[in-house]
Amino acid sequence: MTLSQSKQHPVVLFDGVCNLCQGSVQFIIRRDPRAYFRFASLQSAYGSQLLREAGLDDRAMESIVLVTDHGIYQRSTAALEIARHLSGLWPVLYLFKIIPQGLRDVVYDWIARNRYRWFGKTEACWIPTPDLQSRFADIGS
Repeated sequence: MTLSQSKQHPVVLFDGVCNLCQGSVQFIIRRDPRAYFRFASLQSAYGSQLLREAGLDDRAMESIVLVTDHGIYQRSTAALEIARHLSGLWPVLYLFKIIPQGLRDVVYDWIARNRYRWFGKTEACWIPTPDLQSRFADIGS
């Protein structure tokens, strides 16, 4: 799957060794019953390929990245775009888009800088269970 092929299903690129990020992916999966999103770790060959095709550098490794047919979203904007497509009341969070991106990203960056200290990190990327592998663009597509 390439950047142009990610149009069918938006791809969430995440830090595969970050416990907070892995938990966020699991959170999204539980609230995405239509299987709208696909996932790939930023450390994977596929994740690196998408970053290169999008013209993003290694600094994107500090951020969640959402690749859609409408564009590439990072940091707080990616999180809000994701929330917009989840079940339940989570789409209400999209209202935070009225806050200037710079202000939203200050909070996002503070959490991102401290994520390993607060939530820990693993030695290797998270491996999804066999029933979830089809949701991962770098494994089951």
